[in-house]
Amino acid sequence: MRAFIFPGQGSQSVGMGRTLAEASSAARDVFGEVDEALKQKLSVLMAEGPPDDLTLTENAQPAIMANAIATLRASGIDLAAKADFVAGHSLGEYSALCAAGAFDLATTARLLKRRGHAMQAAVPVGEGAMAALLGAGLGLAREVAEAAAQGQVCTVANDNDPGQVVISGDRAAVERALDIAKEKGARRAILLPVSAPFHCPLMQPAAEAMAEALAEASVSSPIVPVYANVTAAPASDPDEIRRLLVEQVTEMVRWRESVAAMFEAGVTQYVELGAKVLGPMVKRIAPDATVISVVTPDDIDALVKAI
Repeated sequence: MRAFIFPGQGSQSVGMGRTLAEASSAARDVFGEVDEALKQKLSVLMAEGPPDDLTLTENAQPAIMANAIATLRASGIDLAAKADFVAGHSLGEYSALCAAGAFDLATTARLLKRRGHAMQAAVPVGEGAMAALLGAGLGLAREVAEAAAQGQVCTVANDNDPGQVVISGDRAAVERALDIAKEKGARRAILLPVSAPFHCPLMQPAAEAMAEALAEASVSSPIVPVYANVTAAPASDPDEIRRLLVEQVTEMVRWRESVAAMFEAGVTQYVELGAKVLGPMVKRIAPDATVISVVTPDDIDALVKAI
């Protein structure tokens, strides 16, 4: 069995999609449709930068999605024939839903633009933070977050793999967690270069904004089951998809559990589209699985031959 997986924020880089667009008319069509949907030359920003503008959450989120969907469409792969499941990390869940036909491309781009803007606006810059705890599992991370909170918000945001968990919340609390994590046995604890504290209760204003946006959006049943971040289980009902995407804004991304659940369901091959970020996590979660990360036209050719 096979799952196609889609990366989240942080996988953007200037130049993304440029070689793909030069090689594939299908990829160019994706970038053009996203530009039109957003009334913005996002494809130029992706190709040329500047980096600071591309890193802005409201630009990075639709850019990462567009690059992943362009990679898929350039391959010409029939997802219904070749995938048993799809899943994505945080914003990547929108990419997965788009790939599976739950959202059309223009709707996905507009939702992610709104999501990125709402998440950035939810907490003033500098008041929130996120940190990666390396060499720490979920249990240890929860102990660290609870000890660091001291009346503020500090919670687990991403359970990425058995040795990498991300916490999020008020800056002072997250900074306290750095020392606490080391005291409790984490190998390293490092602040992440992010502009907002994603996937924690401070994002509630963004969740409310997405509830409004998703209520207006057309959602279809996906052609293959989509593993949801907040349940680590497949979802296919449109109303359930809407609800889970709203919850996702403030809740923990259960990526480790999602990959493990797919592996237990029989998935032995994971295909990452648009980046080489999730692959190493998958191997740490399911060492016996195979991973194919697809970024370049050569990668696409190799994928088509492999499956």
